[in-house]
Amino acid sequence: MTTPARLVLASKSPARTKLLSDAGIAHSILVSDVDEDAVSAAAGPLTPAETALLLARAKAEAVAADMSDGLVVGCDSVFEFDGEPYGKPWEAAVALERWQLMRGKSGVLHTGHWLINAAGGESVAHGEINSAVVHFEDVSDAEILAYVATGEPLQVAGGFTIDGLAGAFISGVDGDPHTVVGLSISTLRRLLAKTGVSITELWA
Repeated sequence: MTTPARLVLASKSPARTKLLSDAGIAHSILVSDVDEDAVSAAAGPLTPAETALLLARAKAEAVAADMSDGLVVGCDSVFEFDGEPYGKPWEAAVALERWQLMRGKSGVLHTGHWLINAAGGESVAHGEINSAVVHFEDVSDAEILAYVATGEPLQVAGGFTIDGLAGAFISGVDGDPHTVVGLSISTLRRLLAKTGVSITELWA
């Protein structure tokens, strides 16, 4: 199989593209137009981890459909707290309520990865879920209000970012910290290997 010339990230997440850049992985960005709510609804009941993988696959396939060659990786993250899936809060009131529930406790961040290698006209795909337990500090109401007011938690899974302002509110992570950011580089390496590509070939 011919080694593809490029990796395409099917995500508009600045955190994911920064992870790839910091890891020395050359890539470009093509954002899919996947309706996440519609895809999830059509699939029926799923666990939070299964939902993350389903949406990662949908994003990768949507972008790969317009490509005749190359690699596409799609990712999606879902935060699980007390057995319930927590997506993006979108609204300040929702983020505030969630943080009041989460403080001093722990939850699991699931990130689904789906890689498609369309090199040489062939299409090979592999997926993997990577999960990490996130432990939160027992932060005060004032700290939560100040954090929500920044707007940072509104458009991220679970309402927090470990690589941003909320890093001060996270006491530890059991698992790959990159998973919490939204893309596990070690998981990407394994998926690339399954399609016959070494991650070193993508180093810029």
